[in-house]
Amino acid sequence: MHIQKGDTEAEILDKGAYLYSFKVKSKDILLEGRERQTRGGMALLIPFANRIKGGEYYWRGKKYELPKNSEGNAIHGLVRDKMWDVESLKSGEVTLSLYLKDPGYPSPLFIKVKYSLDSSSLTTAISVKNEGEEAPLVVGAHPYFIVKGNWRIFPEKAKRLIMKDKIPTGEMEDFTITQGEYDDCFLLKGNVTLISDYSKVTIEKENMDFIQIYTGQPSAVAVEPMSGAPDAFHNGIGLITLKEGETATFTFKISVRL
Repeated sequence: MHIQKGDTEAEILDKGAYLYSFKVKSKDILLEGRERQTRGGMALLIPFANRIKGGEYYWRGKKYELPKNSEGNAIHGLVRDKMWDVESLKSGEVTLSLYLKDPGYPSPLFIKVKYSLDSSSLTTAISVKNEGEEAPLVVGAHPYFIVKGNWRIFPEKAKRLIMKDKIPTGEMEDFTITQGEYDDCFLLKGNVTLISDYSKVTIEKENMDFIQIYTGQPSAVAVEPMSGAPDAFHNGIGLITLKEGETATFTFKISVRL
C-alpha cells in the first residue's frame, strides 16, 4: 500500500504491517525493505521486543514456549509473519489490524497500527487490546535509518543496560553514546535525534522509554523505540501487565530534515 502527502511517501505491506519504505522529497530515509523484515525498512515488534532468553518464560505459573533463533532465544515478537487486515486507506494514512492468538502467549490480542504522513514526518500509532486474561507486554519497532559519514545521537548521555550474551543482567550504567558498533539497549526518555551527513532524524516517542541501537547493516543505524527492555518477560524492566479488556497505546513520530 502506498500513501503520500506532499513530498512525503511510504510503502506498507500487509504482511507484518511492515513499513517497507519511507521517503522525503524522493530520498529514502530508511534502508531498503527486505524479505527478512529486521534487515531493512521498519518491522513491528509485538508482544515482545528484541529477545526472550531461551525462548521460554513463565507467566502466572504457566510455562510458555516461543520459536527460537540460532542463538537459542526468541526474537522480535510474533506479528512479523502475520497477514494484517487493512481497516482504512486514505491518501496520507493507513490503518491495519490483527487478531493475534498464539500458543506461546497467554492471551489473544487485538492490535491496530496507524501510519500517517505529514510534511517530512511519519507518525506510527499502535494500540494493543487484551481480549483475554492478564498478559505481559512490550511493544517496539525496528527502523533502519540510512547514515552517511560520521553519525551522532542526541542526547548522548543515557543509561545502558548491561548485557551478557545479548541478554540484560538487570543492571544499568551511565553511558555516552558515540559512533561505534552497537547491539545495545538504553533507557532514554523523551526525543532521540540521529544526525549524519545524510539527514537529521528525530524520534518523538510516547510510552516508549527505551531504545535499542543496532549497527549490523552497512550504512545504516537502527534506532528502535521500545516500551520495555530485551528479555522483559524475565527481568521485568519496562514490562507492562495488560489486564483483561485493557488497551495500551504507543506512539512515535519520525521527523526528517534533509
